[in-house]
Amino acid sequence: MTQLNVAKGLLDAGAVRLSPKSPFTWASGLKSPIYCDNRQLLGFADLRGAIADTLAARAAELSPTLIAGTSTAGIPWAALVAERLKLPMAYVRPEPKKHGMGRQVEGPHADGQRVVLIEDLISTGGSSLKCVEALQREDATVLEVLALFSYGLPQAEKAFQNAGIAVRVLTTFEALSDEATRRGILDADDAAALIEWRRDTVAWSRKHD
Repeated sequence: MTQLNVAKGLLDAGAVRLSPKSPFTWASGLKSPIYCDNRQLLGFADLRGAIADTLAARAAELSPTLIAGTSTAGIPWAALVAERLKLPMAYVRPEPKKHGMGRQVEGPHADGQRVVLIEDLISTGGSSLKCVEALQREDATVLEVLALFSYGLPQAEKAFQNAGIAVRVLTTFEALSDEATRRGILDADDAAALIEWRRDTVAWSRKHD
Protein backbone atom coordinates (compact mmCIF):
# COMPACT_ATOMS: atom_id res chain seq x y z
CA MET A 1 0.00 0.00 0.00
CA THR A 2 1.15 3.54 -0.74
CA GLN A 3 1.16 6.25 1.93
CA LEU A 4 -1.96 7.71 0.33
CA ASN A 5 -3.82 4.39 0.36
CA VAL A 6 -2.96 3.82 4.01
CA ALA A 7 -4.13 7.36 4.86
CA LYS A 8 -7.40 6.67 3.03
CA GLY A 9 -7.79 3.42 4.96
CA LEU A 10 -7.25 5.14 8.31
CA LEU A 11 -9.94 7.69 7.50
CA ASP A 12 -12.37 5.16 6.01
CA ALA A 13 -12.10 2.94 9.09
CA GLY A 14 -12.50 5.83 11.52
CA ALA A 15 -9.11 5.04 13.01
CA VAL A 16 -8.07 8.68 12.81
CA ARG A 17 -10.45 11.47 13.72
CA LEU A 18 -9.77 15.15 13.17
CA SER A 19 -11.56 17.88 15.12
CA PRO A 20 -9.54 21.11 15.50
CA LYS A 21 -12.61 23.14 16.53
CA SER A 22 -13.62 20.68 19.25
CA PRO A 23 -10.36 19.10 20.44
CA PHE A 24 -9.94 15.69 21.99
CA THR A 25 -8.35 15.21 25.41
CA TRP A 26 -5.48 12.73 25.51
CA ALA A 27 -4.75 10.51 28.51
CA SER A 28 -1.97 12.97 29.40
CA GLY A 29 -4.57 15.73 29.73
CA LEU A 30 -3.32 17.56 26.64
CA LYS A 31 -5.83 18.87 24.14
CA SER A 32 -5.37 17.67 20.59
CA PRO A 33 -7.09 18.25 17.24
CA ILE A 34 -6.38 14.65 16.23
CA TYR A 35 -7.13 11.29 17.78
CA CYS A 36 -5.81 7.98 16.50
CA ASP A 37 -7.07 4.51 17.42
CA ASN A 38 -5.59 2.01 14.97
CA ARG A 39 -7.34 -0.84 16.76
CA GLN A 40 -10.33 0.09 14.60
CA LEU A 41 -8.44 -1.26 11.59
CA LEU A 42 -8.63 -4.80 12.96
CA GLY A 43 -12.35 -4.87 12.19
CA PHE A 44 -11.82 -4.50 8.42
CA ALA A 45 -10.48 -7.77 7.05
CA ASP A 46 -9.37 -6.58 3.61
CA LEU A 47 -7.74 -3.42 4.94
CA ARG A 48 -6.15 -5.32 7.84
CA GLY A 49 -4.66 -7.83 5.43
CA ALA A 50 -3.35 -5.18 3.04
CA ILE A 51 -1.67 -3.28 5.88
CA ALA A 52 -0.16 -6.48 7.27
CA ASP A 53 1.17 -7.34 3.80
CA THR A 54 2.78 -3.91 3.54
CA LEU A 55 4.33 -4.15 7.00
CA ALA A 56 5.67 -7.62 6.21
CA ALA A 57 7.17 -6.54 2.89
CA ARG A 58 8.99 -3.65 4.52
CA ALA A 59 10.18 -5.73 7.46
CA ALA A 60 11.48 -8.43 5.12
CA GLU A 61 13.81 -5.91 3.46
CA LEU A 62 15.84 -5.87 6.70
CA SER A 63 16.18 -9.66 7.04
CA PRO A 64 15.06 -9.84 10.68
CA THR A 65 15.20 -13.02 12.73
CA LEU A 66 12.51 -11.93 15.20
CA ILE A 67 9.42 -9.74 14.94
CA ALA A 68 8.41 -7.91 18.12
CA GLY A 69 5.28 -5.92 18.88
CA THR A 70 4.72 -3.18 21.40
CA SER A 71 2.16 -3.98 24.08
CA THR A 72 -0.67 -3.81 23.50
CA ALA A 73 -1.63 -2.21 20.18
CA GLY A 74 1.42 -3.43 18.27
CA ILE A 75 0.86 -7.08 19.18
CA PRO A 76 -1.74 -8.03 16.55
CA TRP A 77 0.26 -6.40 13.77
CA ALA A 78 3.45 -8.14 14.89
CA ALA A 79 1.60 -11.47 14.92
CA LEU A 80 0.31 -10.90 11.40
CA VAL A 81 3.77 -9.91 10.14
CA ALA A 82 5.53 -12.82 11.88
CA GLU A 83 3.05 -15.27 10.37
CA ARG A 84 3.61 -13.91 6.88
CA LEU A 85 7.39 -14.05 7.25
CA LYS A 86 7.36 -17.37 9.12
CA LEU A 87 9.43 -15.87 11.93
CA PRO A 88 9.24 -16.09 15.72
CA MET A 89 7.37 -13.30 17.45
CA ALA A 90 7.70 -11.60 20.83
CA TYR A 91 6.03 -8.65 22.45
CA VAL A 92 7.42 -5.97 24.72
CA ARG A 93 5.74 -4.54 27.79
CA PRO A 94 6.18 -0.84 28.67
CA GLU A 95 7.58 -1.95 32.05
CA PRO A 96 8.79 -5.29 33.48
CA LYS A 97 6.18 -7.48 35.15
CA LYS A 98 5.93 -7.01 38.91
CA HIS A 99 5.54 -10.75 39.51
CA GLY A 100 6.57 -14.11 38.14
CA MET A 101 9.74 -13.94 36.04
CA GLY A 102 9.62 -10.16 35.92
CA ARG A 103 10.04 -10.17 32.14
CA GLN A 104 9.54 -7.17 29.92
CA VAL A 105 10.13 -9.00 26.63
CA GLU A 106 7.63 -11.84 26.42
CA GLY A 107 8.02 -14.82 24.12
CA PRO A 108 11.27 -16.20 22.71
CA HIS A 109 14.48 -14.76 24.13
CA ALA A 110 15.73 -11.85 22.07
CA ASP A 111 19.47 -12.21 22.72
CA GLY A 112 21.42 -12.23 19.47
CA GLN A 113 18.30 -11.62 17.40
CA ARG A 114 17.84 -9.07 14.63
CA VAL A 115 14.56 -7.43 15.54
CA VAL A 116 12.00 -5.31 13.74
CA LEU A 117 9.74 -3.71 16.35
CA ILE A 118 6.16 -3.14 15.18
CA GLU A 119 4.30 -0.15 16.64
CA ASP A 120 0.80 1.01 15.75
CA LEU A 121 1.27 4.72 16.49
CA ILE A 122 4.17 7.04 17.26
CA SER A 123 3.42 10.20 19.22
CA THR A 124 6.43 11.42 21.22
CA GLY A 125 8.37 8.20 20.64
CA GLY A 126 8.89 7.61 24.35
CA SER A 127 6.96 4.36 24.68
CA SER A 128 8.52 2.91 21.52
CA LEU A 129 12.01 3.70 22.74
CA LYS A 130 11.31 2.07 26.12
CA CYS A 131 10.58 -1.11 24.20
CA VAL A 132 13.72 -0.67 22.11
CA GLU A 133 15.79 -0.34 25.28
CA ALA A 134 14.22 -3.48 26.74
CA LEU A 135 15.20 -5.45 23.63
CA GLN A 136 18.71 -4.00 23.70
CA ARG A 137 19.11 -5.04 27.34
CA GLU A 138 18.54 -8.59 26.12
CA ASP A 139 21.39 -8.09 23.61
CA ALA A 140 19.09 -7.86 20.60
CA THR A 141 19.85 -5.64 17.62
CA VAL A 142 16.86 -3.45 16.85
CA LEU A 143 16.96 -2.89 13.11
CA GLU A 144 14.03 -0.51 12.95
CA VAL A 145 10.80 0.62 14.52
CA LEU A 146 8.08 0.13 11.93
CA ALA A 147 4.78 1.90 12.62
CA LEU A 148 1.46 2.33 10.89
CA PHE A 149 1.21 6.06 11.54
CA SER A 150 3.05 8.91 13.25
CA TYR A 151 1.86 12.34 14.29
CA GLY A 152 5.22 13.59 13.04
CA LEU A 153 6.00 15.51 16.22
CA PRO A 154 9.46 17.14 16.35
CA GLN A 155 10.19 15.65 19.77
CA ALA A 156 9.68 12.14 18.38
CA GLU A 157 12.07 12.72 15.50
CA LYS A 158 14.68 14.09 17.91
CA ALA A 159 14.20 11.20 20.35
CA PHE A 160 14.79 8.55 17.68
CA GLN A 161 17.79 10.44 16.31
CA ASN A 162 19.35 10.72 19.77
CA ALA A 163 18.79 6.99 20.34
CA GLY A 164 20.27 6.10 16.95
CA ILE A 165 17.17 4.10 16.02
CA ALA A 166 15.73 4.04 12.51
CA VAL A 167 11.98 4.50 12.20
CA ARG A 168 9.60 4.09 9.27
CA VAL A 169 5.87 4.66 9.01
CA LEU A 170 3.33 3.42 6.50
CA THR A 171 1.73 6.83 6.21
CA THR A 172 2.52 10.33 7.40
CA PHE A 173 0.76 13.20 9.07
CA GLU A 174 1.08 15.18 5.83
CA ALA A 175 -0.52 12.44 3.72
CA LEU A 176 -3.40 12.14 6.16
CA SER A 177 -3.93 15.90 6.41
CA ASP A 178 -3.88 16.30 2.62
CA GLU A 179 -6.41 13.49 2.14
CA ALA A 180 -8.67 14.89 4.87
CA THR A 181 -8.53 18.32 3.20
CA ARG A 182 -9.35 16.79 -0.18
CA ARG A 183 -12.38 15.07 1.34
CA GLY A 184 -13.59 18.29 2.95
CA ILE A 185 -13.04 16.97 6.47
CA LEU A 186 -10.62 19.86 7.07
CA ASP A 187 -10.92 23.41 5.81
CA ALA A 188 -7.98 25.81 5.45
CA ASP A 189 -8.27 27.01 9.07
CA ASP A 190 -8.40 23.44 10.34
CA ALA A 191 -5.32 22.44 8.34
CA ALA A 192 -3.47 25.46 9.74
CA ALA A 193 -4.52 24.46 13.27
CA LEU A 194 -3.03 21.00 12.78
CA ILE A 195 0.27 22.51 11.71
CA GLU A 196 0.26 24.85 14.71
CA TRP A 197 -0.53 21.95 17.06
CA ARG A 198 2.26 19.80 15.70
CA ARG A 199 4.76 22.65 16.07
CA ASP A 200 4.08 22.93 19.83
CA THR A 201 1.54 20.51 21.29
CA VAL A 202 1.73 21.95 24.81
CA ALA A 203 1.21 25.58 23.77
CA TRP A 204 -1.67 24.59 21.48
CA SER A 205 -3.29 22.60 24.29
CA ARG A 206 -3.06 25.51 26.71
CA LYS A 207 -4.57 27.81 24.10
CA HIS A 208 -7.57 25.49 23.72
CA ASP A 209 -7.99 24.41 27.33
